[in-house]
Amino acid sequence: METWEVSVPDDRAEQRTCLICGDRATGLHYGIISCEGCKGFFKRSICNKRVYRCSRDKNCVMSRKQRNRCQYCRLLKCLQMGMNRKAIREDGMPGGRNKSIGPVQISEEEIERIMSGQEFEEEANHWSNHGDSDHSSPGNRASESNQPSPGSTLSSSRSVELNGFMAFREQYVGMSVPPHYQYIPHLFSYSAHSPLLPPQARSLDPQSYSLIHQLVSAEDLEPLGTPMLIEDGYTVTQAELFALLCRLADELLFRQIAWIKKLPFFCELSIKDYTCLLSSTWQELILLSSLTVYSKQIFGELADVTAKYSPSDEELHRFSDEGMEVIERLIYLYHKFHQLKVSNEEYACMKAINFLNQDIRGLASASQLEQLNKRYWYICQDFTEYKYTHQPNRFPDLMMCLPEIRYIAGKMVNVPLEQLPLLFKVVLHSCKTSAGKE
Repeated sequence: METWEVSVPDDRAEQRTCLICGDRATGLHYGIISCEGCKGFFKRSICNKRVYRCSRDKNCVMSRKQRNRCQYCRLLKCLQMGMNRKAIREDGMPGGRNKSIGPVQISEEEIERIMSGQEFEEEANHWSNHGDSDHSSPGNRASESNQPSPGSTLSSSRSVELNGFMAFREQYVGMSVPPHYQYIPHLFSYSAHSPLLPPQARSLDPQSYSLIHQLVSAEDLEPLGTPMLIEDGYTVTQAELFALLCRLADELLFRQIAWIKKLPFFCELSIKDYTCLLSSTWQELILLSSLTVYSKQIFGELADVTAKYSPSDEELHRFSDEGMEVIERLIYLYHKFHQLKVSNEEYACMKAINFLNQDIRGLASASQLEQLNKRYWYICQDFTEYKYTHQPNRFPDLMMCLPEIRYIAGKMVNVPLEQLPLLFKVVLHSCKTSAGKE
């Protein structure tokens, strides 16, 4: 059986750290960059169907020295970061059983079933009922939707769950530069005590600079043209605010269509694929742009308009739980972007990476999309490591925002349209108020 684990080259080994505990990584194991210790622990836990217990709050710190103190939290983090059970051979021998690249993305519910042992029981029942009709090993089942499992620190009542984003092992596509391996710590439970080398002086690859410049040039960074000024003393109705939100969405969508035609790789994909990509990601693109390049207008002028809208008691009473979840996550994401102060270059790269989603159904050139996605992933990493040498976690922090944006966009589809005015009022008021206190 052929292995798909990749050893780290000697010249960069000391710069690579395990995404689980921060120890020195030895390669790509079961889908993510990890050390030999966590690789072996994950394999033993899955092969032996171990069920662990945490004596604390299920949020123990994972580090090289503390990783053995709580097996529950160690396995939990392995699953959160995307370690792939399907990559473990059925016979328990060394080597992987397929050539999947990158971590898997599974739901919080499935993680809980694995941690409680319920998943193992269901698999045992499956094999006893079906015999050898299916020769694939039991493994992680990716969600049928395109939405990754979310992560947040929204409230103490919500668990902090965030699956790792994509981790790749290839070089820049078409570039003669060394391969970049991903260092993506868990965004919310990463320990500041994990070993990190001091920033190294480096230069930006000329081709990276050129491609980033082309991406930024494709963007329309001019202020939004939709009028959002309103007279003092005027009371905005629900219908008026909803109409304004629709006009803003129209303008933002039109800008995304114009953006596609200016992309440096526009000629590399078919119109059919672009249509498929845009129809699946337009809400995510609009949300990303609203939280970054257009945030001053959205959280300034639009917030002033929503402040003049007073919802009725009936609107407040009927507001859905899904709407509340979207509100909490949007507020969190606003603060995350506000903290990062995303540059135009980073925004352009994040937008391209999110748009080039090869997992969307119906695509004719999924493999080409994967190569393009990798290209801009590495270009973004190259830029952030060059521009922000004293922020070693900046690139992973940026990339970890993309699954959250995708999740929120998917949830907003289920919020009734008549509740959107109240949703935006609450989000914009909260964010503007907190920003004024900083």
